[in-house]
Amino acid sequence: MSLVADARILFKLLRGMPSSGEAASRLEGFYAGQAEAYDAFRERLLHGRQELIQQLQLPDNAYVVELGGGTGRNIDFFGDKLNQLQQYQIVDLCPSLLEVARKRAKQYPNVSVAEADACTYQPQSPVDCVIFSYSLTMIPDWQSALNNAQSMLKPNGKIAVVDFTLSKQQNSLISVFWRKWFSHDGVHLNSDQPQRLQAMFPHGEYIEKFAKVPYLPFVRVPYYLFIANQSY
Repeated sequence: MSLVADARILFKLLRGMPSSGEAASRLEGFYAGQAEAYDAFRERLLHGRQELIQQLQLPDNAYVVELGGGTGRNIDFFGDKLNQLQQYQIVDLCPSLLEVARKRAKQYPNVSVAEADACTYQPQSPVDCVIFSYSLTMIPDWQSALNNAQSMLKPNGKIAVVDFTLSKQQNSLISVFWRKWFSHDGVHLNSDQPQRLQAMFPHGEYIEKFAKVPYLPFVRVPYYLFIANQSY
């Protein structure tokens, strides 16, 4: 990715996400000018996505829904395993990101794209897996999104999440910095989300890690991976 393209993305990040309007319009206002370059820049920021998908153990002909799937970048991480899925649905509210997702999905007959709200979207039938990939922290009513995800899972279906978080391993000043830095761009960090996930899916595996941030060489941002089966 060129420095010019990086500069455009950084300018958008410095301007931040619009603070007024409906969620869809705020997302579009933020991502419209960076959708085509989104993946190249976020590749250095959104760590753990490929690792999460590689750890997923799914049945043949699995039905997968990704809530807040954006550009659909994650389908590339499936590799040959994508061909074994019955259907993979990318759900998002941002038209510009979904335009990129539709272009990517053209080569995959089992991939579809839906412009819809993660809190209310329901597939035609129960699914084997729901994925949140750096989307849960961007959903204002994230608890409703989690409840909705749980409601669409089959009895033994999986939930898989990778996202930023606040870590107890970092001091409070660093946590305040990350909270303010990310909230400017519509990403709202809190420690409640991992706790809620583990309460809803008590037999899951939670892993916390730290990653580099583009153009901030001396800091590390905490993120986590969580995979669990639905249980009753």
